[in-house]
Amino acid sequence: MSVIIALLVLSVLIFFHELGHFLAARFFGVKVEVFSIGFGKKLFTKKIGDTLWSISTIPLGGYVKMKGQDDSDPTKVSYDSDSYTTKKPWQRIVILLAGPFANFFTAFVLYFAVSQIGTHLSPVFNYAKYMPATIGSFAPDSPAKEAGLDINDTIVQINHIKIKDWENIGEAIQTADHTLSLTVIRDGALMNFDFSPVIQTQKNKFGEDIQRKLIGVGPLVNQEKLHFSLLEGIQFAWNETLYASMLIFQSVEKLITGAIGADKLGGILTIVDVTAQASNIGIVALFLFTALISVNLGVLNLLPIPALDGGHIIFNLYEWIRGKAPNEAAMYYMTVTGWGILISLMLLGLYNDINRLFG
Repeated sequence: MSVIIALLVLSVLIFFHELGHFLAARFFGVKVEVFSIGFGKKLFTKKIGDTLWSISTIPLGGYVKMKGQDDSDPTKVSYDSDSYTTKKPWQRIVILLAGPFANFFTAFVLYFAVSQIGTHLSPVFNYAKYMPATIGSFAPDSPAKEAGLDINDTIVQINHIKIKDWENIGEAIQTADHTLSLTVIRDGALMNFDFSPVIQTQKNKFGEDIQRKLIGVGPLVNQEKLHFSLLEGIQFAWNETLYASMLIFQSVEKLITGAIGADKLGGILTIVDVTAQASNIGIVALFLFTALISVNLGVLNLLPIPALDGGHIIFNLYEWIRGKAPNEAAMYYMTVTGWGILISLMLLGLYNDINRLFG
């Protein structure tokens, strides 16, 4: 049952992505010939207006086929007034951006829903931002403990930097040069402590070894659910959508530069597996993972690979700036190359999935 839920979640995210393209295309008067969820043999079709809506056998993707636009062969164009080809480059760019935007917006809505349902602190989102700057534990040989800090001390300032949450503590410590000057509240009174952090090698969220300044303290974890007002929920949803986007952009950058090994690349099996596990935990966990996957789809589709939205955006930017479309032969070969890159990445992800899940 959990696998079915995972596939349904993936299909819904793909639907919203393609719906973004569809609505933008129709807004600019482009005829949409096919709106398909899935690939392969069509299980269900219905003609509504000029568009054939379909659900196909393999629910691992989808597409919107616009008149005058064909990803498999960019030389197949139409010069009718309702064709994608005849629209201005900036209009085509808006149509292309609408798909990823729909994914980001879907993630925003899911994060907002989580904020209103209520959630426990979780590494699935930027939880340090929602922890109070109150000390709940000390590491062995903690410089902070040796300096005289105690459990339940609330840190309000580090080196004249105001501290509002636990995330601020790490940021302030890393920017300090040598000695730290901490101001804490203890039993309603302000107290000051001066000491030096230690420098240790740690793994960051991408598994890289980095040098970090540490004072050896842990947060006081509140086991109660986080609840947000309407306005706070909107801020939470914005922060988490932005945080997830930056995280995925950084991950892609590190994969490209080799900072993260290619064996860390996950594929469709990992997505289905993790989503299925989240569905077993509860609705909040499912919403959080679905939001993360939605942002992932949005970011990956913006990559400047010719077969993706990002690659088409580059082509249209070129036409907008130069005043003429790119050479058709060059577009064709770049698109074929883009499909080759995508298929290779999908196969690599599948290979890694099999090793991870069954190896």
